[in-house]
Amino acid sequence: MSKAEHKPLPLWYNRDYLLLWGGQVVSMTGSQVSQLVFPLLILALTHSPAQTGIAAALQSLPYLVLSLPAGALVDRWNRKRVMIFCSLGRGLCVASVPLALWLGHVTLVQLYLVSLLEGILFVFFDLAEVSSLPQVVSKQQLPAASAQNIAALNLAALLGSSLGGWLYGVSRLFPFLFDALSYLCSVLSLLFIQTAFQQERNIAAHSLSAEVKEGLKWLWEQRLVRSLGLLLCVCNLMTEGLPLIAIVLGQHLHASAVDLGLLFSGTGLAGVLGALAAPLLRRHWSFFAIVISTLWAEALLPLFLILVQGPLLLGIVFALFFFLFPIFDVLQRSQRMALLPSTLQGRVNSVYRLFGLGSRPVSMALTGLLLQNGGTTLTILLMAGGLTLNALSATLNPHLREIGAKNAFE
Repeated sequence: MSKAEHKPLPLWYNRDYLLLWGGQVVSMTGSQVSQLVFPLLILALTHSPAQTGIAAALQSLPYLVLSLPAGALVDRWNRKRVMIFCSLGRGLCVASVPLALWLGHVTLVQLYLVSLLEGILFVFFDLAEVSSLPQVVSKQQLPAASAQNIAALNLAALLGSSLGGWLYGVSRLFPFLFDALSYLCSVLSLLFIQTAFQQERNIAAHSLSAEVKEGLKWLWEQRLVRSLGLLLCVCNLMTEGLPLIAIVLGQHLHASAVDLGLLFSGTGLAGVLGALAAPLLRRHWSFFAIVISTLWAEALLPLFLILVQGPLLLGIVFALFFFLFPIFDVLQRSQRMALLPSTLQGRVNSVYRLFGLGSRPVSMALTGLLLQNGGTTLTILLMAGGLTLNALSATLNPHLREIGAKNAFE
């Protein structure tokens, strides 16, 4: 029996949630540390940006290729065991790097294999983790729990970027050792969790492709969940290139490297605050009102990027962007998980993850091309146009209006 069937504890009194959340905070921080220094290590060994790019592509490729079948398998398998196995595997992969550095036998092939294997294991771990949350907390707690998870991700990025650079400066071995130990913390926290991560399922003799189709069919028939997925995809497509825009605008405004570092640190902090603000806003306003306000604010903000006259104002506008992003993310994620049957969590979440991660490389590539060939003003205006159409479609969407009239988590 899941915890959702009992009278819910306050979130911070939920022992199993604290174990899950705490383990992932440590693990995500470790991942951010190694992700920061991995390109630095490859550049130091090869002096080739192209080789560094290949390693990054190998780590992100598994999500684009394996996401849908992995979602079906996560619904079949024991999710807790999947997470433990993947954490152990990722820890061993990362631990091989400092061992090879210590022995003096690190090779580019090994680093490529580590990137690829870590990417594969991350796909399964991530889908199992996000699909298990509705079993660990009640429906009423999903907005707060989703907010804490997204805040933890932003906090890990903020801490990992600072800690990774410092550890790498002390020794090339230390960032990878830290990451390997963080996976051990994740395993230990999972072992102490008592809640089952999924409801019992009557396993029929379906093929993997049939189960993937079942998840896609459910998503297509659920118009609200489908609408939220499309809104998220367009939002990501329009905004994933913002860091490139920040760098180019910073150069035009004669911002120093320190200024840009402070800007990105500020966006990380804004992301934490935005995630924490989402459940507070939900207590006072409807789902529809918050989503529409957030999307329209995102559509108007790009215009201020054209008008900014200094690094400080540039940082403020970008901080507002990254404050707004997690508000919509928390609401759509908690709403989706509240509606999803436990047996379909992995498959439907895999489609959402594919939307999010699949749009990232496309957005980055398009932003780079537009900045180079059309300039910053055209790039920003096109982004504003796409975000405006996204906000308008949400405003006119009857399924979002329906949910605005009631509490979706009751």
